[in-house]
Amino acid sequence: MLHRKVLALAVCAGVLGLMFAVPAWANEEPAAPTAESVAAAAGAGNNAWMLTSCALVLFMTAPGLALFYGGLVRKKNVLSVLMQCVFLMGLMTVLWGLYGYSLSFGGDASKEGLSRWIGNGDHLFMNGVQHSWDEATGERVVPLSIADDPSSIPTLTHMLFQGMFFIITPALICGAFAERMKFSTMVVFSILWGTIVYCPLCHWVWDGGILAFNSEFAIFDSRGALDFAGGTVVHISSGTSALVCALVLGKRLGFGSQPMPPHNLTYTVLGAAMLWVGWFGFNAGSALLADDIASAAFAATHFAAAAGALGWAGMEWITRGKPSTLGAASGLVAGLVCITPAAGFVTPMPALIMGLAAGVVCFYACTTIKSKFGYDDSLDAFGVHGIGGTLGAVLTGVFATRAVWDIDNGNPLGLLEGGDVLTGQVIAVAVTWVFSIVMTFIILKVLDAAMGLRVSQQDEIQGLDLSQHGEEGYIFL
Repeated sequence: MLHRKVLALAVCAGVLGLMFAVPAWANEEPAAPTAESVAAAAGAGNNAWMLTSCALVLFMTAPGLALFYGGLVRKKNVLSVLMQCVFLMGLMTVLWGLYGYSLSFGGDASKEGLSRWIGNGDHLFMNGVQHSWDEATGERVVPLSIADDPSSIPTLTHMLFQGMFFIITPALICGAFAERMKFSTMVVFSILWGTIVYCPLCHWVWDGGILAFNSEFAIFDSRGALDFAGGTVVHISSGTSALVCALVLGKRLGFGSQPMPPHNLTYTVLGAAMLWVGWFGFNAGSALLADDIASAAFAATHFAAAAGALGWAGMEWITRGKPSTLGAASGLVAGLVCITPAAGFVTPMPALIMGLAAGVVCFYACTTIKSKFGYDDSLDAFGVHGIGGTLGAVLTGVFATRAVWDIDNGNPLGLLEGGDVLTGQVIAVAVTWVFSIVMTFIILKVLDAAMGLRVSQQDEIQGLDLSQHGEEGYIFL
């Protein structure tokens, strides 16, 4: 009984204490945030968004692209396409860590000499990228991608984000030689192409090299190119290289004489939807901050994809009488490709126009033009990425506005607001086309002489799933 009275008195004392303490708490003013605390909080938010974007872009390769491409091939080749995407996720990540990031973002491109053409060895084997320990101060050092700015993202995050682009770009090319290239050759081709084609282009455009906007060393006396998320670096390079692959390898057995319809459009449509979601990380993440430009890029990306789906499906409706699910899926991807270089430079209404234009133009590229010239671009990598990326890069020079990103200190950008960046866009497109085509052709010819490009006729008839991997995608009991 006594302990109950003691407990009751203790509770009453606590309540009375709180009653007298509350006014004291209410009168205390919170400490004003310091500039350092605000910058640190912004940095944490930016880093969280960028890590999310890393995951979204990786998601684009698999399951996104893997399902999109996997559904378009015949069922005897479905695993080969999935394997290419998954294997490249591993292979290109290792290459990026060993030397790819250093060749793309190492050195100072503002200096004379080789640095304007290719990165150096500053970041080989992740040197200067990961966290380190300062022996002099006894503190942990977190390298920032923007020096001495606490609100910027760590270099490690920047490396991861850019590495996801390095993964998906060669995977896009696989759509051109699907169902006929040897897996071993695909592996070596991806290593060489990523090293010789992708890394220099990335350095030229995004690390202050010869195609970078307002670069001191921009070629042909141009101002360089606006490429927000990879119109030249990713889509034009992969698309034009895909065309070379299709031409050098030749047509699939039976192409033009035997039906080769997609074996599972369900996979393709689901893969396209996944690409749409993942592309928000691809484009909005390229702002490298969680800011208003990221929001603009997100909106432009979404609007362009929507218009692209309507544009392609609408053209089918007009010319064939029925809109197809494949057309809508292809159109949304075309819209995403087209808006990629412009995402952080245009407002939503021009994004709608660009997406619609991409749906229409890429429809003709993958039907009329492909049929006229007779090349076998198996999954239309050139028609969507090469043509769509080129269209987007050029239209960036038309619609870019300083109202979204005042990247040139108040000077007009696009043609519609009196700017002159269109010239730089056209030059960058031309350089990317020529460089990618020539280097890809050389790589393929060397590999053809050294190890051969195509599987045997018997292996192609059997299917790459069994002949290259000893597995089947479907087993019917």
